[in-house]
Amino acid sequence: MKNQIMLQTPPMGWNSYDYYDTTVNEDQIKANADYMAAHLKDFGWEYIVVDIQWYAYGAGTRRDKYQYIPFGKVEIDEYSRLIPCSERFPSSAGGNGFAPLAHYIHKLGLKFGIHIMRGIPRIAAHTHGKLMGTDKTANEIADPGSVCSWNPDMYGVIPGVEGAQEYYDSIIELYASWGVDFIKCDDICRMDVPSAKQEIVMLHKAIKKCGRPMVLSLSPGPALIHESWHYSTYANMWRITDDFWDDWKYLLPMFERCEIWQNHVSEGNYPDCDMLPVGMIGKGFGQERPTRFTREEQITMMSLWCMFRSPLMIGGELTLLDDWTLKLLTNKAVLKLLTDSEGARQLWRDDHHCLWLSHDKTDETQYLAVFNLSNEERPILIEADMAGLSSFCGLTLTELWTGKSKSLEEKDMSITLPGHGAAIYRYHP
Repeated sequence: MKNQIMLQTPPMGWNSYDYYDTTVNEDQIKANADYMAAHLKDFGWEYIVVDIQWYAYGAGTRRDKYQYIPFGKVEIDEYSRLIPCSERFPSSAGGNGFAPLAHYIHKLGLKFGIHIMRGIPRIAAHTHGKLMGTDKTANEIADPGSVCSWNPDMYGVIPGVEGAQEYYDSIIELYASWGVDFIKCDDICRMDVPSAKQEIVMLHKAIKKCGRPMVLSLSPGPALIHESWHYSTYANMWRITDDFWDDWKYLLPMFERCEIWQNHVSEGNYPDCDMLPVGMIGKGFGQERPTRFTREEQITMMSLWCMFRSPLMIGGELTLLDDWTLKLLTNKAVLKLLTDSEGARQLWRDDHHCLWLSHDKTDETQYLAVFNLSNEERPILIEADMAGLSSFCGLTLTELWTGKSKSLEEKDMSITLPGHGAAIYRYHP
């Protein structure tokens, strides 16, 4: 079976969660889309994704007690399908759904995505809501024992019962009519409940049936390596970590996670390192702040994500990006790794440093990423045979972040990097 859409390169975009949490509204989405079109689109950034609880009234108003208000009011249609809250997304009123917003984003030359939760709204099950395409009702396909541990909005559906696939078909058909290009499905990737694995298949079938190409992204992680075939067969990207935030304690373990998944990156299939918490984040959580990552740590994060060829989703508010962060996100030489490199693999990792190597798809160019995992500046010796070379002598290396080149005269290479810093070298062996 084939994926929903054959993605030749990892998706690149912006997601509302890191800055807005559950509170994002239509004007804010448009403002970020406008910024992307003006400043980022030419560098490959194209997806604008509305994250969690776009259907909820009062989202974020009780953040001191709840991230997701238990049994809060939601907008829902006659067929048990969640639709946008018109107080936050005014253009959705009158049955328009996200179609007007998607149209606005498409006119900018961008693509539109939404977050969904696995399953069917609990309120639909409690009220015996109708389902499209079947005489069954929501309570007959809902599994009340299959509830997300951190969000109370949904019940899982019971795989195989009449009405279950019809429900998934109906929501995807609705999203297709809106013009959705990207679906991030939550509470499904790590298969916390038995039905999650089959619900991935049901989503896949529904997307194939709807006739509109859509990216299917699975969250949260960590994804299960022994289910790699399942993910690659039925989805386009899947999270290899739980929610990733701006602290070295989250970034350091990503080197091991990428090593585990390095052989499962291929055209159309992208293990996902999660969002990039750069710039200003946290407003919807009640703690608006600049990222806690140092500049060196941000370079390390971008270097690993791009070498590994992870999808890239910016988490910070785009309209507040400073010049340094914008340059971080628009370095063409580094972003070229996403489109033109392949075969990335970890060569070496210990407590102090890590090396990754990949090569260009079209010629003999190689890319060597060097990471200082230590807290302090330190010299790092890279022996030629570690990179599969007899010698570095005579090679000219260009560092992608700075654009500076140097010719080596020694067999091995030694570089000094700041604590938690990184460099990526391009050369022809």
